[in-house]
Amino acid sequence: MYHYVGSKESLLALIIRSCLAELTEAGTSAMRASADPVVQLAGLVSSHVGITAVNQLTARVAEYEMRALTEANRAELQAMRDEYEMLFGQVLERGHRVGSFEIEDTTMCRLAILEMCTGVAHWYRPGGRLGLEEVQRYFVGATCRLIAIDRSELDGADYLQEVRRLDSEPETHSADVWGTGALAY
Repeated sequence: MYHYVGSKESLLALIIRSCLAELTEAGTSAMRASADPVVQLAGLVSSHVGITAVNQLTARVAEYEMRALTEANRAELQAMRDEYEMLFGQVLERGHRVGSFEIEDTTMCRLAILEMCTGVAHWYRPGGRLGLEEVQRYFVGATCRLIAIDRSELDGADYLQEVRRLDSEPETHSADVWGTGALAY
């Protein structure tokens, strides 16, 4: 392994970097797909849910293991995370400003949406009760309710993007990795 990566920390930083880069690329694409903040937010939510569901182990590492990095790597990757989260902040601020969203506190709303979407990594299972697109659409609907917009505003909007499995994500997941919890949706 050390022939390809210099250290465990280098490997950890590479995994986190690839996840954040994928999220940012998909988020930026969602923002460019429409000028409508409702459609933009739907694209952000659905891409975050999709990437997290398809890359569950990688997403969990990116979410929880940044604290294990040295200051230089942590600062770089925190800046990447901040840049990504800023996409949500920008669309929430603009949507609130133009009257599309009803939000009391945009920072708290951003954090709630991101935490909700990232949680998918803990329970989603391919082949479960709900398919990925159904889960993405459900989370977009939940976000709509959170910011008091009518889900019908998205009728006819194309906000789903293709999601890819990252190189850092294992091809298959065994029962030993996942457990047999009842939340396999």
